[in-house]
Amino acid sequence: MQTDQELKELVRQKYSEIALQDKDTNAASCCGANSCCSTEVYNIMSEDYTKLEGYNPDADLGLGCGLPTEFARIKPGDIVIDLGSGAGNDCFIARSQTGETGKVIGIDFTEAMIAKARTNAEKLGYHNVEFRQGDIEQMPVGAGLADVVVSNCVLNLVPNKRNVVSEIFRVLKTNGHFSISDIVLIGKLPENLQNAAEMYAGCVSGAIQKDEYLQIIREAGFEHITIQKEKAIFIPDDILSQYMNSEEIAAYRASDTGIYSITVYGRKPNCCTPGSGCC
Repeated sequence: MQTDQELKELVRQKYSEIALQDKDTNAASCCGANSCCSTEVYNIMSEDYTKLEGYNPDADLGLGCGLPTEFARIKPGDIVIDLGSGAGNDCFIARSQTGETGKVIGIDFTEAMIAKARTNAEKLGYHNVEFRQGDIEQMPVGAGLADVVVSNCVLNLVPNKRNVVSEIFRVLKTNGHFSISDIVLIGKLPENLQNAAEMYAGCVSGAIQKDEYLQIIREAGFEHITIQKEKAIFIPDDILSQYMNSEEIAAYRASDTGIYSITVYGRKPNCCTPGSGCC
């Protein structure tokens, strides 16, 4: 059993490699895990950003599993934090919504991603988009700073999701909200998939049950929790065959187990439970 720190280091190493790859290499893979490429599909997880205002192809590494900024209800002047900001794709789209009067802060713990995002921001001439290197379990921002928090296919990579959700609660203003796209499970994923390192860095085996995911959000104190979008994720046989034999694949297909991309909304309330620190 790997420790949380070992899992984090695995993800850090993998995404450092991904930062140096082009979008086609990443998007043709399982959320960037380029050893699980499929000949059956071009892109398993991510959705098309190209029609959203603020889209910048240099910042799109094809690593997401949704379009959280499309649902995030960002207003001009808002302060937005993007968790696991990568090369800056969601940050730049958020900036198109906040305008020059707002501010966008991207947080990523991979040095190579931060460097790439800062280069992209400089090319675009954005002075109100900032990238900070740090762990989203201990965000390098003050409490009550953000109007909106967004994230795209990142929390599933974090071993301790409760810590991240608690941090989201801490950094949001009262009545602030989040919109997060992520991968969740319904039913038990086969153990050999769950433990496969490449699949972990590729967004699947780090995922938890959908009910548990939503319960963590509720227990953190959020209200008005809403599934804004949900879609089933189909993993082709040529990817599954790297981790399972044909009999195991057939059993998996016949089971009720499913892998889903969800976009979840939640709001920090005016008043909260004693001891939470927001009142």
